[in-house]
Amino acid sequence: MTINNTIELMSPAGDFESLQAALDNGCDSVYFGVEQLNMRARSTVNFTIDDLKEIASRCGAKNVRSYLTLNTIIYDHDLSVVKTLLMKAKEANITAVIASDQAVIAMARSIGMEVHISTQLNVTNIETIKFYSLFADTMVLSRELSLRQVKNITDQIEKEQIKGPNGNLVEIEIFGHGALCMAVSGKCYLSLHSHNSSANRGACKQNCRKKYTVIDQETGFEIELDNEYMMSPKDLCTLDFLDQVIDSGIKVLKIEGRGRAPEYVATVTKSYREAIDAYYDGTFSKEKTAIWMKALETVYNRGFWSGYYLGQELGEWSDIPGSAATQKKVYVGKGTHYFPKAEIGQFKIEAYDIKIGDKILVTGPTTGAQEMIIDEMFVNDAAGEKATKGDDCSFKLPFRIRMSDKLYKIVEA
Repeated sequence: MTINNTIELMSPAGDFESLQAALDNGCDSVYFGVEQLNMRARSTVNFTIDDLKEIASRCGAKNVRSYLTLNTIIYDHDLSVVKTLLMKAKEANITAVIASDQAVIAMARSIGMEVHISTQLNVTNIETIKFYSLFADTMVLSRELSLRQVKNITDQIEKEQIKGPNGNLVEIEIFGHGALCMAVSGKCYLSLHSHNSSANRGACKQNCRKKYTVIDQETGFEIELDNEYMMSPKDLCTLDFLDQVIDSGIKVLKIEGRGRAPEYVATVTKSYREAIDAYYDGTFSKEKTAIWMKALETVYNRGFWSGYYLGQELGEWSDIPGSAATQKKVYVGKGTHYFPKAEIGQFKIEAYDIKIGDKILVTGPTTGAQEMIIDEMFVNDAAGEKATKGDDCSFKLPFRIRMSDKLYKIVEA
């Protein structure tokens, strides 16, 4: 249920580093997968059943809701695993399960666990909302709807007082930022046909992100498409019209990206947190939006577009195979010690050089993703300007590091 009558910002957690990055940067909820029964089964490390208590504990400490994604196609041989996973999630006090298969929905309801309807079920109208309100408190609308259609649905929920099992009005969630798929709400069979690897079982091979040549079957004439990646949409970004998104009546805004790095989670979560807060305190502006957009451009992206929300002409395809980020990270070394009284972290330099003035990133399962600029440093216990491979390097940090935390240098892409 939405906190403080403002919209809920939901962030992705593909591992503990990303989870901590989300928690440190102002999310209201996180979603994550366990083992193989989620839509990012192969693109991220994924948590195990044994991690559920730690996830719930970290989230609970920050009053953040936790959502287990269990939204793949489920076969008979999966049912015992699903049941075990749901029971363990319930025991660990995970807030809710995001589901698309009726078996998962029914199992979750039978043990009194809150259910959220996944986008895989393509909820596009008020009658479908009414049907699933018998089982679920929150519903993720189909990605193909416009904001006008979203507003129509939220208005009718209010007008007809459509409530979920918890007795509150059904809450609507939409995607706010991140990768878009060319298929209708993710239902794609390209990967299954080409690699026997089902996208609907969380094992997409991302055929759509590749370069293709069109061949005339009658003449053999080949055309290399001007738009080289015509099945690969640009990333969704709603930050620059976030006021319209909030005015549509949604209650949850989701950031996509369980397969992306912790600095992506940190940067995107922080940008949207600040934008949402600015909307509610009346300071949301084009000037601030430009600053947030600049920040979003520094982390992984395929370029940005508004998706289907504004009813613009479709076909915003990417013209690159990978990221258009303006910055990238290069590995420097790993953490070896932290001196809490002096607030100094020590690192072993294993690869790239670093020097005073460099922007660095430190990541770790407990540390999350922390960025800062080095203003002074010690190299092999003496004041220095630069550290190279093999050196022990230490400098003041506004956060604690742990053994084997990774140190990166942020450079222009």
